[in-house]
Amino acid sequence: MRNKIALLMLLFSVIGFAQTEITGKINTVSVIKHELGYALHKPDNPKEKKPLIVFISGDGEKGTDIGKVKIHGPLKYLKTHQLDAYVIAPQCKEDENWDIESINELILKIQKENKIDQNRIYVTGLSSGGWAAWNLALTYPDKFAAIVPISGFVDLIELESACKIANIPTRIFHGLLDDVVKVDYAITIYKELKKCNAKDVQLTIFDDAGHDSWTRVYDNPEIYDWMFKQIKTNTNK
Repeated sequence: MRNKIALLMLLFSVIGFAQTEITGKINTVSVIKHELGYALHKPDNPKEKKPLIVFISGDGEKGTDIGKVKIHGPLKYLKTHQLDAYVIAPQCKEDENWDIESINELILKIQKENKIDQNRIYVTGLSSGGWAAWNLALTYPDKFAAIVPISGFVDLIELESACKIANIPTRIFHGLLDDVVKVDYAITIYKELKKCNAKDVQLTIFDDAGHDSWTRVYDNPEIYDWMFKQIKTNTNK
């Protein structure tokens, strides 16, 4: 009798703790809306096709005051100089980070509404905007004729994709004394590009500069003269 009771207890125990596992898949779509403010400079003669400079500012220029994107970079330069080109400067909201697809949509909008030379589109950025410039070029490597990242950091996943932009003329600038974004980022991406046999990539490290190594770059006409000489070819893949 006792054996029968023990057997029944064991049976109920097994039944009570029996579990079923299933596996499956679900497809989801997550949509995040981004709003980009922007400032656009148009050249004197917009009836002819002209180059486009895409300037991506840093965290200090985030917000809704569009005047902030004119503190540094090409739009600051334009206050006292001329550039025969379009210059578009998006502005990231204070509580957001740069969204690469949103910047690309802005570029497409500007291309659609203006006479842009599609073989002379350049992207440059400072600090977090330098990060965005790298990401934008790596995501859309066929779009740009030149890249000019300044004081920007580089994600590991970007380093793995460096060869995608090896054929795009690139000028990298960084301050040796930068305590916000270490100069190691610039050195590392430069070395990765050279491993890919990049033919026209240069790294400039300012020995006496901290995080702000962009002022001396953007205030100098040489960087604009160099950009405008770069023309995209079908080898940029």
